[in-house]
Amino acid sequence: MSDHPTAQRAPAATPPDTTPLFTTPAVAASCAGFVLIGVLQALYGPAIPALRQEFGLSPSAAGLGLSAHFVGGVAGVLLFDRRYGRTSNRRILATSYLLMAAGAAGFALAPNWPLALTAALLAGLGFGGIDYGLNQLFSIGFGHRSTAMLNILNAHFGIGAILGPALIGVVGAEHYPTLFLAFALANLPLLLCLRGIRAHTPPPHDAHPTTHRAPLQRSLTTVLAVFVTLYVLHVGIEAGVGGWEPTHLETVGYAAGTAATATSVYWLMMTVGRFLVAPIALRFSPQAIITVSCAGMTACLLLAAVPNLAPYAYAGVGLFIAPIFPTGLPWLNRTTPHARRAGALVIAASMLGGVTAGPALGKAIEWSGVRIVPILLATASAACLAATLWLIRATRKTPL
Repeated sequence: MSDHPTAQRAPAATPPDTTPLFTTPAVAASCAGFVLIGVLQALYGPAIPALRQEFGLSPSAAGLGLSAHFVGGVAGVLLFDRRYGRTSNRRILATSYLLMAAGAAGFALAPNWPLALTAALLAGLGFGGIDYGLNQLFSIGFGHRSTAMLNILNAHFGIGAILGPALIGVVGAEHYPTLFLAFALANLPLLLCLRGIRAHTPPPHDAHPTTHRAPLQRSLTTVLAVFVTLYVLHVGIEAGVGGWEPTHLETVGYAAGTAATATSVYWLMMTVGRFLVAPIALRFSPQAIITVSCAGMTACLLLAAVPNLAPYAYAGVGLFIAPIFPTGLPWLNRTTPHARRAGALVIAASMLGGVTAGPALGKAIEWSGVRIVPILLATASAACLAATLWLIRATRKTPL
């Protein structure tokens, strides 16, 4: 027998928890949740005529409803990001659905405009939590299928964005409180499906926790800044086309009805594009998809400057811009697995891009005229392409 003491054996490593993040019913409920947030965002604009009449508002004051919604959305993303990992995923999403329902009901029943704005802010808070929470979980919850699943999830947002104005058209803008109340009630059944979502997600595996920490931190900051730039610009383009396409088409000679229909086709193509890219995402990398998307978007915006091609070119913009938002999130998570707030930063930035695009384009149009809209947007799109190519080079070797 050996004189040496018996070496103590290290305890066996705990096997990783392989429980899926979502059950099939939970996936379906999440897609339904994205239809609802698409409906909510799209209801404010068509309701403006009734809001002006009911509360005696100017056009700019009535537009504050959507602005309050977006401000709440940014706050919701940042607030619920602080709870992510500390609080159960189910609790975060349940709280978000309840806030969104309460805000929508409050907006429908508000006796005056300040209370209505407060309710829109509250609904936006829940909106931000759902937008951030489900995008974050889908981006890590399906392995190599995450990019495809994110595109499918966000395509359902597009379905809601198309459905919202259609509902207003059917019932009439004066009945907007009924729609907001129906929306509030539609949130509640989704709470029953949250049990199909895993309560907590595992931390990212860090194979080299101490290697090159300082230079990596500097690289990480730069990479995040470029990702944020990409998201701000592309969502600004998305909102800019949606907001100014009708005016541009009318300016170059199209009838108002034709311009409105072409804009609806643009939003429809964005939804279709996300469904179409889902199988493509199983074969090609996010980097390749986003590169092609930015290049195609830039080319279509340049073609939109040609009056005879403009309606078709804008439809092409919708098709090419569709995959960028959902496809970029898995790329971001793989590139910066230890930057816990990276997803929240880019999602919040995307909302800010939507808020600032209208005023920024409006000021540029005051200087240069409406015909310059596609050229301005093409310039921003070219910047998106440049940012994408830089990110490919910067993240090619190792995750940060």
